[in-house]
Amino acid sequence: MIALKQTNSPHPEEGIPTTALREISVLKTIQHENVVALLDVVNEEGKLFLIFELGDLDLKKHMEGHPEGLPLSEIKRFTYELLSGVDACHATRLLHRDLKPQNLLLCNGTLKVGDFGLVRAFSVPMRVYTHEVVTLWYRAPEILLGSKHYTTSVDTWSVGAILAEMATSKPLFPGDSQIGELFQIFQVLGTPTEATWPGVSKLPDFKQTFPSFQPSGFDHLLPKIGADGVDLLKKLLAYDPAERISASRALQHPFFADM
Repeated sequence: MIALKQTNSPHPEEGIPTTALREISVLKTIQHENVVALLDVVNEEGKLFLIFELGDLDLKKHMEGHPEGLPLSEIKRFTYELLSGVDACHATRLLHRDLKPQNLLLCNGTLKVGDFGLVRAFSVPMRVYTHEVVTLWYRAPEILLGSKHYTTSVDTWSVGAILAEMATSKPLFPGDSQIGELFQIFQVLGTPTEATWPGVSKLPDFKQTFPSFQPSGFDHLLPKIGADGVDLLKKLLAYDPAERISASRALQHPFFADM
């Protein structure tokens, strides 16, 4: 049993879409147990088929079966496997840029990162990227505030949002627009200032007139993921991208000590 992804070009005369070529090249580059495996590519009559290992379901559907949140053992394991897959991407100098539960497949119980249609290679210094990436609820605040320069930390922010959602089966920041998403984040973490996030006031879409929210924090998650889980979550969701924990460092966090 395999999964087929058919790619149709809106302009067949122009050849294979760049998003498909990018996804193919990325998946040929990364071979990791927590990244979905590309088994083959078939081009027939102008239609391109990507052949993947088959996932049983995605993380979003799995969470729908647990309305009170996943068991702690699953939260830990899935977060660890997600971080491992993300770390493999970053180690090969790739930003995923679209991490969300719908793009995380469960294959025989193992979580695998999938859907690399928005992936980008990065270099030092970081290039300018479009900020219209990452599904709204998992989008890092620097992207929401218009930053054109961003790093692997946009992926680790998404991991933090997904970790919190696994604990409650509800999205942590369910905004319905860019500004609504920002205010959802501000209500949990507090409205950022130069003291909490140096340079934030220089970002293109930052407004001095933003409401001043006090942080509500993550105490509601303490009973489920414990103090170590909340500590990891705070490090993944640090405002300042330079202070946000990397995937490789997060894998060493005490939250995973008993695994």
